[in-house]
Amino acid sequence: MSMSKLPDFEGLAMFATVAEERSFAAAARALGVSVATVSRAVTRLEERLGGRLFNRTSRRLALTDFGHTLAERASRIYADAEAAEDFARETSSRPRGLVKLAAPLSFGARWVAPMLPEFFRRYPDIVVDLHLTDAQTDLIGDGFDAALRIAIMEDSSLVARLIAPVRRFVVASPSYIARHGRPQHPHDLDAHRCLSYANRAKRDAWRFTHRETGEECLVTPTGPLRGTSVEALMPTVLEGLAIGEFPEFVATQYFPEKLLEPILTDWRLPEGGLYFVTPTARARPAKVSALADFLITELTDAPWRAEAVMGWKPPVPQGRQA
Repeated sequence: MSMSKLPDFEGLAMFATVAEERSFAAAARALGVSVATVSRAVTRLEERLGGRLFNRTSRRLALTDFGHTLAERASRIYADAEAAEDFARETSSRPRGLVKLAAPLSFGARWVAPMLPEFFRRYPDIVVDLHLTDAQTDLIGDGFDAALRIAIMEDSSLVARLIAPVRRFVVASPSYIARHGRPQHPHDLDAHRCLSYANRAKRDAWRFTHRETGEECLVTPTGPLRGTSVEALMPTVLEGLAIGEFPEFVATQYFPEKLLEPILTDWRLPEGGLYFVTPTARARPAKVSALADFLITELTDAPWRAEAVMGWKPPVPQGRQA
């Protein structure tokens, strides 16, 4: 009878367990099989390998020298196989449980919430507790599993994965431009009605850098309205009563139909990023990894990017790469 070319994995596993337990009976109990099954497997392995693995006496079971040389390797093979099965089992089992996620108010409502139905179709056993707020959340203190943040990340106590850059645009409606003219330099904004955010540190300020010359210019917006959110400021800008400064994921949806136009495009404002953030103190459970992978995949191509929305690109300085 020809011998299988495959190693006798079952025999090696049972031999390793007997060697560890120092008893056929204890090994059988540990493996959940009969003593006869263990004995046959070890005998089969001995015949295959051409040497005795145990010295059997009525009182005790001792490894032979040959058995000693094999036992450590057999144990390692068995442990590796168990680990592989555990990994496969964990991977194949559907992630489940509650994920507490924080996201910026406007971004979460406009981009994250519409993606969740597809996520729930894929992961029916995960529940998302979504907190939409523009206030800075304390992930660890408030018990969040993760957050989406749009910022220039500085907090080193968190693990932050950059998903996409986020530009900011100064915009005005065509009716505003027709009535008040198009500003050519940031200093021109001093003569215009510009809306500001009430929840920024100290006074809201627009920091411009010229794309070609590197000239910097700081403008403090003054106008008829301050607000804590994009939603509070947008109607006044759309109605042609003021100029606004909005993140790319909000502004670009108004470009295709020319409800708003980007102005001062030779200048750029500080560019932040969209990050998926988790506390360092915790190992990331499967439910959090599932949500992270989903959101990162869906958001990496940044469907709100001006290039994707209408093919618009900022002017490229002469002699420089885009």
